[in-house]
Amino acid sequence: MERQQSAIIELFVNGKRQCDIMRSLNIPKERRKFVTSTIQRYLETGSVKDKSRSGLPITVTTTRMKKIIRDRIRRNPRRSMRKLSSELKILRTSVHRIVKSSLGLSSYKRRNVHYLSTAIRQKRLLCSKKLFSRLAEYGYHNGLYSDEKLSTIEEVSNSQNDRILSSTSSTINEELCYVRRVQKPLSVMIWGGISCFGLTSLIFVPQGVKINSTEYQDRILEPVVKDLGTSMFNKNRFLFQQDGASSPYSSYHSGLAIRKIFSILSLQKNGHRLVQI
Repeated sequence: MERQQSAIIELFVNGKRQCDIMRSLNIPKERRKFVTSTIQRYLETGSVKDKSRSGLPITVTTTRMKKIIRDRIRRNPRRSMRKLSSELKILRTSVHRIVKSSLGLSSYKRRNVHYLSTAIRQKRLLCSKKLFSRLAEYGYHNGLYSDEKLSTIEEVSNSQNDRILSSTSSTINEELCYVRRVQKPLSVMIWGGISCFGLTSLIFVPQGVKINSTEYQDRILEPVVKDLGTSMFNKNRFLFQQDGASSPYSSYHSGLAIRKIFSILSLQKNGHRLVQI
């Protein structure tokens, strides 16, 4: 900007008009006020430098302090502004002003994500390739996808926003004041399946029932999945895509369990196919 201001003054001293100066330096019409103020400042002070401002001089948010904070954040972006103000012995508002206004930085929360090790990444890649090949064979619309969910019977409470209005804490009803937790709450496992043609009925497995291959066959495969070839897929071949849980095979060797489940689904007759990835 200083170079442009110097060029404006040089053309002005040589007798150029303001419109000619703007045309020579390719300055748009929207910045006419900039050219006018630059010439006016030169006529008043004989220079293009800013005029001296009134008020207290800057003593905290100096260029040196900005560089110190910038270098510390670059070394470790997980910096606390409160600790920075304590270490540098300046006000927290000054640190906020430097970080947000001068450095243009914003504060972001860390997010929780699922950890993926190298082995898990390779397994997911292999499972994805298998899934794509099976979908190419059967088609996505001829797939039944199932999953289980363990739900506990406990009150859900938001400790941040779930409040009770009362004059004193002693006058609050005990039933409203406390959110009770137990070590082993009552729970139920819910199984369900979904496809392009609809939803399966939900299967509720009560607490205490161990889901081995026998229970999985008796409670889920025989009463629900076995008849879907007729009721949902109109006697067409379909792909039963199960999630990666190992509970149905926990009591038997994998090969034996899969053979038993295949026999239940009558693979040879109806062309059904069970897949676990």
